[in-house]
Amino acid sequence: MEILDGLIRALQLIFSGDPRLIEMTLRSLFVSGSAALVACIWGIPIATLLGLKNFRGKFLIKTIFNSLIGIPTVALGFILFLIFSRDGGPLGFLGLLYTPTAIIIGEAILITPIIVSLTTTAIEAVDPEIMNLAKTLGSSESQARLAVLEEALGGVFLAGMTSFNRAIGELGIAQLVGGFLTGFAGTELLTTGIWIELQNGNPETSIALTIILLTMVFTINLALNIVQRRKK
Repeated sequence: MEILDGLIRALQLIFSGDPRLIEMTLRSLFVSGSAALVACIWGIPIATLLGLKNFRGKFLIKTIFNSLIGIPTVALGFILFLIFSRDGGPLGFLGLLYTPTAIIIGEAILITPIIVSLTTTAIEAVDPEIMNLAKTLGSSESQARLAVLEEALGGVFLAGMTSFNRAIGELGIAQLVGGFLTGFAGTELLTTGIWIELQNGNPETSIALTIILLTMVFTINLALNIVQRRKK
């Protein structure tokens, strides 16, 4: 019965144009999308280095990134809370605590191991002769690496999608460094909204927000997959 009530409530929220729902949805997309972009900016170069170069300690670095994929979000959120805390935190002077920026930084750190690990695996799966062929045809080292990265684009795309899904469904970091504040420059996301409504004794609204979150994630991933298939 609660699930049915939640579905009805979700439809009511969607078609009523509820301002809080729209704000949470847009903020969730912005925060998680920004986090995924930031993680790709610094994660893909790291993965390219790990995938194409052999050096001492490479196995250890890969193992660390693979292990960090499962880091508890509450633990990472607490560490960041201590770092960003205005009461003695080393970066407290920046005033980032309880802002969307703090959540973006936290989620970017959280999903970086996913980007690095999956992209490294995709690059290592590319035939090594691709890079040699590119160099034979006159490509520079950077151009040869880009050729390999282009061959691994499917795996890189999967890494990006996986990291976005991980970010948008995250709760621990959003709670601890976001504070789920409402109003101007608020930090309330769909995930924190689900938790708040449950704590306030509104399970139907929590179910509604859950349905909206899952539907949004499914729709985005379906659209991205369609675009990728058409490009192929």
